[in-house]
Amino acid sequence: MELKRDKSHEGDHERISPVLLKSRTGEFDLESILFLKLRNQGIHDLGCIGECVNIEKLDLSGNNVNNLSSLASLRLLSVLNLCANRISNLDPLRNCESLQNINLCGNLINSFECLYALQSLRKLENIRLKDNTYNYSNPVCRNAAYRTHVLEMFPNIKVLDGERVVGRGSDLYQLCKDIDDTIKAGSYKNGQLVEQSDCKPWVEDHFWEIKRSNNAIVDEAYKQFNDVLHECRLLNNRATHVISQTERSMSLKKQSKQYAL
Repeated sequence: MELKRDKSHEGDHERISPVLLKSRTGEFDLESILFLKLRNQGIHDLGCIGECVNIEKLDLSGNNVNNLSSLASLRLLSVLNLCANRISNLDPLRNCESLQNINLCGNLINSFECLYALQSLRKLENIRLKDNTYNYSNPVCRNAAYRTHVLEMFPNIKVLDGERVVGRGSDLYQLCKDIDDTIKAGSYKNGQLVEQSDCKPWVEDHFWEIKRSNNAIVDEAYKQFNDVLHECRLLNNRATHVISQTERSMSLKKQSKQYAL
């Protein structure tokens, strides 16, 4: 869908202009803008965005941006969403020293070398290069060693593609994944599901049985314990019988009412 240009406002949402920023944020001074969301505006030229030197959060997702040079001056930028653009060069982001969270899924990043520009960002802890929910990715994500290589490049990040890799929650995630992989590997042989008929119990037979003793006190306690268990079983059987009778009675009453109607 072609964007309509508003000539009375220099008019052009394909390029970020001071008028566009002021109309979106209500700020007359570009340096006062701290948060900015410009999703799905057809923007391909970042224009004067570099003058927003105090901006902390910026969302440019769903545009046609392919040149990030205007972002080089944004040293306070901590959250940057560039999802679904046409970006292949990340070099201008080297100077965004406060960057902590960046979303790059749905772009044209085709090699690990393109990511080198982000390695100098010491505060970076969350990187997203693919999003399976929306089927957004990058060519580099098709590499078989993608995840391993990215984690080696960025040993300090906490989240990759929405999954925690360090910190609370990551160990449990990895443990569950390892268990799942192990179960799957053991359940198939030559591509066929194998019945697990040779499973062995965790403990030996009679492990849970109470050992008899020559001590009269222990023997008496054992006898009383078994008597209590026997009474519990009887009570359980009686309760089951009463519940069954009650359910049957209620069912018969319900049927009689239906016939009466």
